[in-house]
Amino acid sequence: MFEWSNCKYLLKFALMLLNQKTAIVAVALTLAIIPGLNAADTTTPADAKPEAKPKDLIENQVVAKGKGVEVKRSRLDEEMVAIRGSAEARGQMIPPEQMVMLEQQILDRIIQIQLLSSKATADDKTKAKENCDKRFEAIKTRAGTDDVLDRQLKSVGMTRDMLKNKMLEESVAEAVIERELKINITDDQVKKFYDENPAKFEQAEMVRASHILLMTKDQTTGEDLPADKKEAKKKQAEDLLKRARGGEDFAKLAKEFSEDPGSKDKGGEYTFPRGQMVPEFEASAFSLKTNEVSDIVTTQFGYHIIKLSEKMPAKKVELAKAISDIKDYLKQQAAQKEMPVYMERVKKEAGVQILDEKLKPKANDLDIPPAVEPAPAPAKKPEAKK
Repeated sequence: MFEWSNCKYLLKFALMLLNQKTAIVAVALTLAIIPGLNAADTTTPADAKPEAKPKDLIENQVVAKGKGVEVKRSRLDEEMVAIRGSAEARGQMIPPEQMVMLEQQILDRIIQIQLLSSKATADDKTKAKENCDKRFEAIKTRAGTDDVLDRQLKSVGMTRDMLKNKMLEESVAEAVIERELKINITDDQVKKFYDENPAKFEQAEMVRASHILLMTKDQTTGEDLPADKKEAKKKQAEDLLKRARGGEDFAKLAKEFSEDPGSKDKGGEYTFPRGQMVPEFEASAFSLKTNEVSDIVTTQFGYHIIKLSEKMPAKKVELAKAISDIKDYLKQQAAQKEMPVYMERVKKEAGVQILDEKLKPKANDLDIPPAVEPAPAPAKKPEAKK
């Protein structure tokens, strides 16, 4: 299915660094001690406010400011943690020699988002919320289950709320850019991209299946249940299997007994391709015949009973179903071409200053446009990305 990166420039930049064929070594980051604080002096006058700790002072340090902009060290650190976490989840490390430039890129991205957010209208925010909700639902669907999504986010130090907040920021920025730059994508451009990129619209074989899950982990702590409780769950699963094979409504059984919060309200149903579910679950679901109920399937989560509702062969996604996604993608491509000059102008108008010398990019590190904009080139129709 057609996809694109919601993280856009920063994510692409991070992946570029991670894909370099240079030797990758770990980097140890240390916090400098702020001079002038006497750690040995622990007496505090009764009417005095608690003295700020060195860590607090560092986290609250403003590293960039301007009209509508204030970026603290803590915000920049949060973004760096997420990037490093994503790399480590892939078994990779960001080369130390690239860390400063990556921080500069992340800071620039934060500044851009804050500036664009300050220009957002009520209509921009409404449109952004709708787009954000749609994309978040697509992410949940691709993850397959809430547990899978939560594990993926935890591996990069994020929660669902953190992800949604970041996505909403991105969506607001997109809406402002689209309005400010007056980006419009025609039906002809959409059709051209669809025709020239057939591989992007190939949908893999999928199944629509429902399951009843009885968890063998404590739902609060995530720890394995004691052996006697696992045995009780196994016996309950065996009873439910008999009822399902005896003709009882599978969806009703799932709503009543399943312990999967991501699917029980939908009668236990998921639609997914290969590669999204844990191997044991996937193998069973794809091996079943339509309306067949599986044996008890044991995974790291517990005991599953699976019923296959439909097998969907691989196919090409129809243009009518891809139009919205293609337009979004082409708008992003058009915006990326025009944004550098536009953002430099907006930063200048806002008087943006980077206060940390190490975070000031060199002209050859970033694709910074010249101070004087070149004469506009003759207008031409944007080309679809191949």
